[in-house]
Amino acid sequence: MWALKLLLVPAAIYLLLVALLFFMQTSMLFPARYVGPPAPLPPSAERLELAVPPDLRLRGVHIAASAPSAERTLILGFGGNAADAGTTALLLHDLFPQAEIVSFYYRGYAPSGGRPGAAAFKEDAPHILDAMRARFSPGRTIAVGFSVGTGVAASLAARRPVDGLILVTPFDSLGRVAAGHYRWAPVRWLFRHPLEPARDLAGVRTPVAIVAAERDDVVVPARTAALRGAVPNLVYDRTIPGVGHNSIYDHPAFMGTMREALDRVASRPAPAS
Repeated sequence: MWALKLLLVPAAIYLLLVALLFFMQTSMLFPARYVGPPAPLPPSAERLELAVPPDLRLRGVHIAASAPSAERTLILGFGGNAADAGTTALLLHDLFPQAEIVSFYYRGYAPSGGRPGAAAFKEDAPHILDAMRARFSPGRTIAVGFSVGTGVAASLAARRPVDGLILVTPFDSLGRVAAGHYRWAPVRWLFRHPLEPARDLAGVRTPVAIVAAERDDVVVPARTAALRGAVPNLVYDRTIPGVGHNSIYDHPAFMGTMREALDRVASRPAPAS
């Protein structure tokens, strides 16, 4: 009897941990209360507001081009987890001053309304694209995703035509990323927030650029490698050596790599369907 009780205790603890993982996964994956501090924006920046179903409002940031190109380029930025939209917009403006830059706070991340979740992010992205295209009438539109935002950008490309994708520290499947971090749990059966870039991009001919971190311990190299093999039109692929998931942005090669990525996707239009 005592032996049975000793076996039941760890089993009960395990089941409790699995239950906590299931019910807390939204706040663990999308820590909406911990949005990074806002960056000081330039005078050309403007605050945006967009109504999306079901009666929600998303807030975003637009930074006008400081050195406009002959063909007006709109870059939509999909930030990393808990990244401030203004910070994402400012990073993209520094990288691509010739483009109109737009980035929105994800649903559930203040000051945007609603509750966060992968399905919500994927639903909102086409609304953002359609509204910004109507407003700016760009000659071309490039979606740039960072970390978890690579999954949102990939889902957008599967639902709307864009002229290029730049994916920074991307993954093939958010569920597989989570499973790698929680090997002790049956993540496959627990996971409720699928983001599946490999599946989304499998039939998409949009030119794609991948920028990875050699020592990424959040999105491990195997997850990025699996995405590479699934992208039909991978036109640029660079791994910055010696950097991690977050330190990649501080590496001297990052700016040049991103600009080269934009040049490459912009010069390789998607084949006609």
